[in-house]
Amino acid sequence: MSARANATVVRMLAGHQLRRLREAAGVTPDQAAEEMRASRAKISRMENGRVGFKARDIADLLTLYGVTAEQTRAQLLELARRANTPGWWAAHSDILPGWFEAYLGLEAAASVIRTFELQFVHGLFQTEDYARAVTMLGHQAAPAWQIDSRVSLRIKRQDLLTAADPPRVWSVMDETALRRPVGGRQVMRAQLHRLLEAAALPRVSLQVVPFGHGGHAAAGGSFTILRFAEPALPDVVYVEHLTSALYLEARTDLDHYLQVMEHISAEALTPTATTRFIKTIISQT
Repeated sequence: MSARANATVVRMLAGHQLRRLREAAGVTPDQAAEEMRASRAKISRMENGRVGFKARDIADLLTLYGVTAEQTRAQLLELARRANTPGWWAAHSDILPGWFEAYLGLEAAASVIRTFELQFVHGLFQTEDYARAVTMLGHQAAPAWQIDSRVSLRIKRQDLLTAADPPRVWSVMDETALRRPVGGRQVMRAQLHRLLEAAALPRVSLQVVPFGHGGHAAAGGSFTILRFAEPALPDVVYVEHLTSALYLEARTDLDHYLQVMEHISAEALTPTATTRFIKTIISQT
């Protein structure tokens, strides 16, 4: 397990193990739910890593599946314990929706992050002033302390880029994200300089799709593909909406988004050309 595997990923790993053991024992989700005096939905949420675990539930399921080996039981119970460890973002729980909390855990543990942004610079590269301007667009009626907390959360995420074992981050942006003067001219100018700094990081690649290249396959909106070092975990596609988000793990969905990402990356400027392009925009502002 990678050093950055947090509770979110541990839950996914534990859930994967539970599903594998259930299927090996020939137990259906309905049978497991009946034995646990729980709903089928609860078994599904546990196996998908969408909820924390109780040691009692894990022990009962292992017994139901005929798992008697002490080492296996101890490993699963230890995963269950780690799965309930809160992440650093728990300090922002008062403003953090549950559907986004899951993403923070996945982002923090990913080995590769590939993203396409249509309107705004990705959160991992935003300056504080730019992040504040973006946040206020979506929360105009929020009190000042809430805005401060949301901005602080976004900036804290960026520690990932300079961690001891940072993920590989590959971000493709539509030119719109560079031209839209979020926060005003000075804020945007500083944001463009910040992108140049990010592009110089050894594990970061930035690309831009210029207007002149015409339409592209990702015109439908922004999305992120997360990959993990743990072989048992599938890629996850994250698509955010105004008040919720989709987490796509089905193979057909993954293949579609990976194909779109490959096409858009091929159509975009190279990282070197992107740096020159950003410098040109800075000279024009």
